[in-house]
Amino acid sequence: MTELKNDRFLRALMRQPVDRTPVWMMRQAGRYLPEYRATRAKAGDFLSLCKNTELACEVTLQPLERFPLDAAILFSDILTIPDALGLGLYFETGEGPKFKHTIRSAADVDALPSMNAEVDLDYVMNAVSTIRSALGGRVPLIGFSGSPWTLATYMIEGGSSKDFREAKKLMYAQPEVMHRLLDHLANAVIDYLNGQIKAGAQAVQIFDTWGGVLSSWAYEDFSLRYMKKIVDGLIRESDGRRVPVILFTKNGGQWLETIADSGCDAVGLDWTTDIGNARARIGDRVALQGNMDPAMLYAPKDRIRQEVADILRRYGSGTGHIFNLGHGITPDVDPEHAGAFIEAVVELSPEYHR
Repeated sequence: MTELKNDRFLRALMRQPVDRTPVWMMRQAGRYLPEYRATRAKAGDFLSLCKNTELACEVTLQPLERFPLDAAILFSDILTIPDALGLGLYFETGEGPKFKHTIRSAADVDALPSMNAEVDLDYVMNAVSTIRSALGGRVPLIGFSGSPWTLATYMIEGGSSKDFREAKKLMYAQPEVMHRLLDHLANAVIDYLNGQIKAGAQAVQIFDTWGGVLSSWAYEDFSLRYMKKIVDGLIRESDGRRVPVILFTKNGGQWLETIADSGCDAVGLDWTTDIGNARARIGDRVALQGNMDPAMLYAPKDRIRQEVADILRRYGSGTGHIFNLGHGITPDVDPEHAGAFIEAVVELSPEYHR
């Protein structure tokens, strides 16, 4: 593989010295960029874009052409696994993802096929290898998956949900069935992420978007337990380097210590957790990623810069911080405001690494 020219992101994940705080954005390839919207229109629809290797590579690289980012992230969707398991993923304008089939019973769980990611999701693996080649060592490539709990909520609800009624009904009324489903999904995620690593991903992130809707005991039993299983099952070295794992539970700030003990290399923070407090609680056990409120990008540029400065100050000196938003960038943000955010990190962070 081509030598990596900028390994700042990987070094910070491993809490090794860096010259400045690395920065990337969740959903950095997305609808806020006019060039992305043009490419998506060319593809026809979102799923077709995900499945077109050349176009998925094109949109992955677009934000790197605009901004001095320290990582690229695979352009795909967390719901590719349920789609590969036969649930029939589709997207309705203004309503988000939907499934033609749902999982509501033990029979539904038992009928799920096993998955071979390199065959059933070959378009994702092709995208990873194509993007890695196109990057030419410019920055590292991040692969990703949804967590088993998050994937299960979509599979049970049939799409997005406000109260997760059906998922929680299955979890509380038939916990053994939910555990079978989550175990099945954990095995699929292990296979999927290992396929991405073999194809060229240099770090991976698990998005536990809906872990924060659970009670504390339920989070540990139905979400974190299966993310630990995934971490234990991943390839942890490739191309002579460690492959770091980031766990991101939205609204998971109350569980930082247990997440840090999962075996991951970094914990992603949303904006509801103070990053200085998080560092004080976790110490140097893992790196921290985050955590500016994405809505701050609607503010004037000088206010964005002030917020960046404040987060850097609260984290303090030393390595182990990857600057990111606390969740994905929203579609109607002005790209110039995203640029002001990234520029502020690049300009203000070196003083914390002397």
